[in-house]
Amino acid sequence: MRSERLLLRPAERGDIETIVGWLNDADVQETLGVRGPLSQAGEERWFEHLQEEQGKSRWHFVVCLRADGRPLGLAGLDRIDTINGAAEIGASISQSPEWDKGYGTEVMEMLMDFGFGELRLHRIRLHVFTSNDRAVHVYENVGFRHEGTEREAFFRHGRYLDVHVMGILRSEWEARDRNRTWELD
Repeated sequence: MRSERLLLRPAERGDIETIVGWLNDADVQETLGVRGPLSQAGEERWFEHLQEEQGKSRWHFVVCLRADGRPLGLAGLDRIDTINGAAEIGASISQSPEWDKGYGTEVMEMLMDFGFGELRLHRIRLHVFTSNDRAVHVYENVGFRHEGTEREAFFRHGRYLDVHVMGILRSEWEARDRNRTWELD
């Protein structure tokens, strides 16, 4: 899958070291539900599980620049419920020097096009820390609506944090006036 500047590709075993580095970065951890240092061995176990579930209950991708193939982060659809047509979406541009360049918006657009346009989902949801203003802005910009707040749902740094629940329906995605990723040259 591709956008103007990015492409999504499946994770490969050779990506594990890079992914461990991203997920052990303190700035990245603040935006995700990662609690502490992750090991290479732990990520290798995650990778094996991911390979078993890829295309069944989840689709995970590495986000790369189209120009040179350099990996920038991770993205995917999880907890795919084929009966109800629902999934949870997640994305992380995992290199802080690449933040605020619009990549998050492109990734979300690609994932929604894939989820609604290929997987025939009816609804996509996400969870985001209320303090993550950058991500909330991206999600609102691509059409997600605030559906509720899970109060004190995540414990970090000695205190409980609130988590927003946001969602978008297929009809809302269809109503958005934009080119779909499959329409790009």
